[in-house]
Amino acid sequence: MGNTRPRILVAGGGIGGLTAAIALKQRGYNVEVVERAPELRPVGAGLTVQVNAMKAYARLGLAEKVIAAGHVPTRGAILAADGTVLSRLDVAGQMKEFGQPSVAVHRAELQRVLLEALQGVAMQLGVGVASFTQDADGVTVTLTDGSTRAADVLIGADGIHSAVRAQMHGNTPPDYAGYTCWRAVSPNDGTLPPDEGSETWGEGSRFGIVPIAKDRIYWFAVADAPPGGKDGPNVKAELLARFGGWHPAVRTVIEGAPAEAIFRSDISDRPVIHPWGKGRVTLLGDAAHPMTPNLGQGACMAIEDAVVLAATLDEKSDPAEALRLYEERRRERTAAVVTTARRVGQVGQWSNPVARALRDTMLRATPDFVTERQVGWLYAFDA
Repeated sequence: MGNTRPRILVAGGGIGGLTAAIALKQRGYNVEVVERAPELRPVGAGLTVQVNAMKAYARLGLAEKVIAAGHVPTRGAILAADGTVLSRLDVAGQMKEFGQPSVAVHRAELQRVLLEALQGVAMQLGVGVASFTQDADGVTVTLTDGSTRAADVLIGADGIHSAVRAQMHGNTPPDYAGYTCWRAVSPNDGTLPPDEGSETWGEGSRFGIVPIAKDRIYWFAVADAPPGGKDGPNVKAELLARFGGWHPAVRTVIEGAPAEAIFRSDISDRPVIHPWGKGRVTLLGDAAHPMTPNLGQGACMAIEDAVVLAATLDEKSDPAEALRLYEERRRERTAAVVTTARRVGQVGQWSNPVARALRDTMLRATPDFVTERQVGWLYAFDA
């Protein structure tokens, strides 16, 4: 199949779509990316490209560039609201065990690395997939501007509200998880340790602190709330009212963020489905398996998808057969991550004082090496 240079249309210019386009380009495929947004603006402020996804980027020759664009933390912890350590994670030890670090990076920096690797690939912004038809010979895609594209394969990497998914599986709303999230990036003047990330668990709320450079902190605040909530005119005051009584680092990073740079989004996922696609059409990343961010694996699973998809297309002469094999290879692992992320979020958001006390006691009683083994299955991905 690779010798005929099939035409592949990737719908979506997020982390997963861009990574897929790079992986396909490296294998000689004729790739085009269409993205509904009029410009590629990073959403989410920061993320952690964990060990498993770094293995995938190493396969694409991008690991060193991702490391250079971000920051490699060496320690992690789960804390109580007063700063008491509930659990620790030896991040440096994981790097030695699995051969790659976890890299905390601003989305804009990761996007820059991917776009540089995509030079020469056609990309059109401001258009998305409106609909598609297919037969035994290919896919005809109608875009939102009325134009059409003919392709051998269509990859829907267009996010949790994927138009490609909606045509195949119905245009249903995502499942709201019961909590909302604020995100921002704040400066670090040396007050906070530059190499330790943490997540603090409180009453129906959590707060994460992730260094993405020696002098910058990505943070997120999570709280139980009705869906569709809006912030008032002084979001920082509202966040300080919620979290200002927690340990000092929380107040420090909230106060350090420009108010206009704090953005809010409800947290949602979708039920696991299988198969993801039909015929010459498949899904990738959040379009296939949207998950809550409680394991920090949303982008990582999309990156894994990308390298597996590109490799699997090389194995089969029939595109439809290759796509179903790709979906089967990814089905069990991604379903497990969706389910585990949902469960971790539920436990982290507990508000009942008895349940929280039991949770925190169990975390403190669990040896660190046991905690590290519990995340080992995520990092054992073979790129």
